[in-house]
Amino acid sequence: MLHYALIFLVVAIIAAVLGFGALAGLAATIAKVLFVIFLILAIVSFLRKAA
Repeated sequence: MLHYALIFLVVAIIAAVLGFGALAGLAATIAKVLFVIFLILAIVSFLRKAA
């Protein structure tokens, strides 16, 4: 999940440099959502191992 978030972040940066604002915004939003999902799954995983 983190891997895909980083890929979308790189796509967003490249799109922003090339001037594709809408595509950069969309890719950045997808990267944020994937990162939040990664954080939630990581916390759940840590809590399950601790219990």
